[in-house]
Amino acid sequence: MQNRGAIKFFAIAFALVCLYQLSFTFFAYRAEGNAKDYAVNETAQQLAKDLANGDEVMESYLFDSISQKREKYYLDSIANVVVYNLGVAKYTYNDVKEREINLGLDLKGGMNVTLEVSVADIVNALSGNSQDPVFRQAMTLAHQKQKNSGEDFVTLFGESFNEVDPNARLASIFLFEFKDKGITTSSTNAEVLQVIRTEAEGAIDRSFQILRTRIDRFGVAQPNIQKLATSGRILIELPGIKDPERVRKLLQGTAKLEFWETYNFSEVYTYFDEANRRLKQEMSVEESIADEGVGESPLEADSQKETVEAEKSNDIAEAIENVADTSSNELLNQIESDTSAANNDANFEQYAKDNPLYAYLMPSYSTDENGRPFAVKTARVGIAAIKDTARINNMLSKVKDVFPREMRLVWSVKPNPETPDLLELVALKASSRDGSAAMAGDVIADARQDYGQNGEVTVDLQMDSQGAKIWKRLTGENVGRQIAIVLDDYVYSFPVVNDEIPSGRSTISGGGMTIEEAQDLANILKAGKLPAAARIVEENVVGPSLGREAVTSGMNSFILAFILVLAYMIVYYSRAGVVANIALVTNIFFLFGVLASIGAVLTLPGMAGIVLTLGMAVDANVIIYERIKEEVRAGKGMQLAIVDGYKNAYSAIVDGNVTTLLTGIVLYIFGSGPVQGFATTLIIGILSSLFTAIFITRMTFTWMQKKNMPITFASKATANVLSKANFNFI
Repeated sequence: MQNRGAIKFFAIAFALVCLYQLSFTFFAYRAEGNAKDYAVNETAQQLAKDLANGDEVMESYLFDSISQKREKYYLDSIANVVVYNLGVAKYTYNDVKEREINLGLDLKGGMNVTLEVSVADIVNALSGNSQDPVFRQAMTLAHQKQKNSGEDFVTLFGESFNEVDPNARLASIFLFEFKDKGITTSSTNAEVLQVIRTEAEGAIDRSFQILRTRIDRFGVAQPNIQKLATSGRILIELPGIKDPERVRKLLQGTAKLEFWETYNFSEVYTYFDEANRRLKQEMSVEESIADEGVGESPLEADSQKETVEAEKSNDIAEAIENVADTSSNELLNQIESDTSAANNDANFEQYAKDNPLYAYLMPSYSTDENGRPFAVKTARVGIAAIKDTARINNMLSKVKDVFPREMRLVWSVKPNPETPDLLELVALKASSRDGSAAMAGDVIADARQDYGQNGEVTVDLQMDSQGAKIWKRLTGENVGRQIAIVLDDYVYSFPVVNDEIPSGRSTISGGGMTIEEAQDLANILKAGKLPAAARIVEENVVGPSLGREAVTSGMNSFILAFILVLAYMIVYYSRAGVVANIALVTNIFFLFGVLASIGAVLTLPGMAGIVLTLGMAVDANVIIYERIKEEVRAGKGMQLAIVDGYKNAYSAIVDGNVTTLLTGIVLYIFGSGPVQGFATTLIIGILSSLFTAIFITRMTFTWMQKKNMPITFASKATANVLSKANFNFI
């Protein structure tokens, strides 16, 4: 075999790459296994028992709920903790989770949603809700045509408009909206339709970006979101989701873009100090009540028991919601078990008693030249670890009466690149009695990614005439202060206003934005211009139990097929069968390694493709072995028979596999969903099986010959099976 060294090098390198890619799945599963162990330990069982108060049904329900909360809390806590250390590279739980083999909905359970963005609503909005009779008739006719046509709505609208009145001009209807798009009174209908199509596609893209941002904030692991051709539909797959109603609200809710005035921390630090002091007092009172209850009289105990029972039903939901917080030190001790970490936990526990809020929220204090602390003049009132934001929200809700009614505290949408584990808490200031923002996002006329004077990535905004007036007043009143840009209750940016901006133009910069992030933010900001409503047109919910059954069934069929193939090859081809089995195991290893490398989603049809690959993988070896047996019967020596057997089998192997490969490629290109999942594993399996069946087995035989090991291609029982078969009908 020529180029044996190159093939050996490639095989070893490929195996190492596959092993590296599959290692992420192993460490992700190990971390999740630890989370499950933490979720169902004795602490969770005892807490469920205490809350249920003897009710076994309620205890089982509470234990399930508490376990889920504790598991989620554990995984959130180790999100940025290193769980895989290679020495040259370290990977957190989030890193390994992103690189593990993705399981589809049919294997993991979850929710599959198809949303449709109404292009008709977009066209109507672009016309300024025109009441022109020709326009209205054309819209009605286009709706009727869409029911029985595969054309996009803009094309149908153009045809309908021409049918209603061939002499009517679209430019007269869309001129005001498109005057900055090159449309004039003399523009043809085709030119106007082209701009409408571009704007409609842009609106769908912006809806897609908004949905993707919301899903990322929802915290679903390995979501899949994709646009479906030109239909204006968006497919969303959310594996492992357990709250479908929340997903529906999340996906169909209107994007809310707002511009808020802000407080400086130097103006409100006293409120946070008071909140910290109040929380300390409440904790002291709770501890003293608990201590006094130890030696109370039976009468007092009965009285207290009645009170607790009356209030327990109201407290169960809150107890479950905050259950993870009750064992934070236990979790920290599990993650960091060395002596120094234990000492740090002890110090932190004491500090948390003295400063409950500031133990988790690092306030925006700094020190002057003399080392004296002072409150910084910034809208960022503090920073906190991502895993602690829920705890802080809970504490702030308990002392919300301490803060001004006009103040809202909102977290930043993502961490700063320099501090990937921390989020910023920003103090917003309501500008009206109803607690609303200073300006809504529907005034944005255009937004695009650009570059600043120093080459940094920015987003340039252009507002309409009404927005420009409000923006001029807002920036003029807040020179030297910060204005926060908030979308869906998360702060995207809070730049400092350097001067009054009369033109309605503004720039968002900072935060280490990448070009892609700036483009996404520009798309999101433009969403206020064209609120393209999305409605759910198809929805499927797959329960986790069904997913487990699918995994079990799929794995059982895979294992059974695997064992049968291995047994058949050994029985029929003896030692050569063992070599074929080595190639088969290597093939499966390569297949899963490639799946993990390219981030492909493994579905139930994909597992069917793997099972099919098992049969096709040994098919090439069967052809080769039968050719070798023919050469041996012709009187050739074993070494020459192997060489000629491989040479004569190549054409048949290539013909059979190339046709199947082409079929798989066609299925992948034109198929979707289950068909595409099947095609993916089939294509990868064919390519890897060709390599292993031809090259791995040939290298193994060469090695065996060098070691003078006996090579047999049949057992006594199968040596002459079908060798002299004669069928009259063939």
